[in-house]
Amino acid sequence: MEVIKTEIEGVVIIEPRIFKDARGYFFESFSQREFDEKVRHIDFCQDNESMSSYGVMRGLHFQRPPFTQSKLVRCVKGAVLDVAVDIRKGSPTYGKHVAVELTEDNHRQFFVPRGFAHGFAVLSETAVFQYKCDNFYHPEADGGISILDDSLGIDWRIPTDHAILSEKDTKHDLLKDFDSPFDINVNLYK
Repeated sequence: MEVIKTEIEGVVIIEPRIFKDARGYFFESFSQREFDEKVRHIDFCQDNESMSSYGVMRGLHFQRPPFTQSKLVRCVKGAVLDVAVDIRKGSPTYGKHVAVELTEDNHRQFFVPRGFAHGFAVLSETAVFQYKCDNFYHPEADGGISILDDSLGIDWRIPTDHAILSEKDTKHDLLKDFDSPFDINVNLYK
């Protein structure tokens, strides 16, 4: 696997080595040994999957301490624009984001450490999205910032006036009104 660093430390894009022939393709979607060597040691404990249609936007979510999560995400069917926003108070990249297109064809994965809000927009007719988490889901620790916050400067590549959001995702604060539970000293990994 190749690890591509981004403008924000800790947030990386992972490109697997893909072996193709007349029968199709094969790749390792996750190797603990290789992830430990090339990214960081993480103990993933929960895998999740969602299916969404074009225009669905999910996020920007995080879990509050002590239930924070790192995520390793990928799109196994269709295409999404995936985004991580730095929400660590005092960080030189606070409020900045990294966006990457994840598709069934490019097989890319995106690692989002703790201290970041995460979300995605579905660019294809449907998308199946998978993610590994290093902490269990705790509904009482749910947090978010508005996925439609223009101040974040995210080009979601779909008309946001036609975006399909959950009721919960329409109620998150804008970044300017948000009191982050994280600071620059958050342990990004566990």
